[in-house]
Amino acid sequence: FWLKCLARIVTAISPPVLSAHPSELHSDQVPSSHRRFSQRPAPLLVIMAPEKRVDPEDGQAYTYDELAAYYKGKYKKKAIEAYWETCTATKKSKKGKKAEPEPKAKGKAKSKAKAKAKAEPKAKAKAKAKAKKEPKPAGNFKVCVCGGAGGIGQPLSLLMSMDPNVKELCIFDLNVAMVPPAGVAADLSHLERKASVTGYVMEVGKKPIDFLEECLTGCDLVLVPAGMPRKPGMTRDDLFKTNADIAKGIVEACAKFCPKAVLGMIVNPVNSVVPAMAELYKKKGLDPMKIVGITTLDVVRANKFVGGITGKNPNYISVPVIGGHAGTTIMPVFSQDKVAATIDAEKIPDLDKRVQDAGTEVVNAKDGKGSATLSMAYAGARLGKAVLAGLAGKRRVECAYCKSDVTDLPYFAQKVAFGEGGITKVFPLGDLNEYEKKRLEEAKTQLKTEIETGLKYAESNELAA
Repeated sequence: FWLKCLARIVTAISPPVLSAHPSELHSDQVPSSHRRFSQRPAPLLVIMAPEKRVDPEDGQAYTYDELAAYYKGKYKKKAIEAYWETCTATKKSKKGKKAEPEPKAKGKAKSKAKAKAKAEPKAKAKAKAKAKKEPKPAGNFKVCVCGGAGGIGQPLSLLMSMDPNVKELCIFDLNVAMVPPAGVAADLSHLERKASVTGYVMEVGKKPIDFLEECLTGCDLVLVPAGMPRKPGMTRDDLFKTNADIAKGIVEACAKFCPKAVLGMIVNPVNSVVPAMAELYKKKGLDPMKIVGITTLDVVRANKFVGGITGKNPNYISVPVIGGHAGTTIMPVFSQDKVAATIDAEKIPDLDKRVQDAGTEVVNAKDGKGSATLSMAYAGARLGKAVLAGLAGKRRVECAYCKSDVTDLPYFAQKVAFGEGGITKVFPLGDLNEYEKKRLEEAKTQLKTEIETGLKYAESNELAA
């Protein structure tokens, strides 16, 4: 700032530019003001490079203008400014050390200079290839909520109907649901939103593949908050067998009527159901990465709990939660968030445990008469919103459970990027402290068993044609 001020002062008192050097002019041709300064070298203007900070969403460094342009439309200006303050400034490279290449500006096209340097035919070919990958226009997506008349399904449907990217919303459920799906659709159709809402019902015992052609055809995103809750005396294997069959029926119909859609699974046990459905998709020749386990609620809870301890706004906290979506497989990585990292180390184990047992906390508070339906709907809608933004060409990063190779397990929850077509990148786990390394091994041991349950189901089943 002071350098800029000094430069302005020097410029203001500098002489006018002459067409010839003063030494070449006669004394009477040289302005008196210039005689005074003719021997002085021209002032050196120092241009400060704009500050760059690391966005924790993808680990890349950006200027404020680049960051603001990327998040424009997703957050308000004040929220972006506050988020900028939480980002870590990049360290200046040491003298003599080659600077690292700068990341591409978010949402910006490649520089004109680079484009001109390339041969014209090659540029045209590249433009043609890019045109083929053009994302679907924002605001024109079709979404279906399977189980949309249930405890999670209704508020999830409400939130998705409010998403500006949703043009058409379908509510599907069984005839034994809390209310008829047509009733949920009629209720939501009165909102001041552009989305058209339609309900679809099916009798218990029927196959979704025989009834959901109209409902699923053209869908870009299918959210599945379906399945039975765990009842007293029911083992985890019993729950899996019941809910895996329910999920299989819906996935089977999606494979036939909307094979390119992203399927967001909220069917317990997620740790086993997602591997089972993804492997069935793979056996059918479809992309297993289209099957995504929604673990966003673990992230939401971790952010909220950290905010409560530190007194900070959870909107600006982003704790990655890796592993799985049940018990010890839920592993918040507090060290990777700037705010959470300030919490005393001795408090972390209890905070970690609270995130793991948060679902039980809600069940106990409801006196056993319900579970985490509203917060789950919120988390499901958050992931759904990220998927649709990605499909529209605006990359979003969230934690999700999917097919993965970041560990020695075939399925894992970690940060992923959503773009055109769904998941476009699976991020590595990043640096872990000693406590987190120990927890990772504990989580993997439990998760391995639950993944194997899903893989065995896929081996003995297959999707109908």
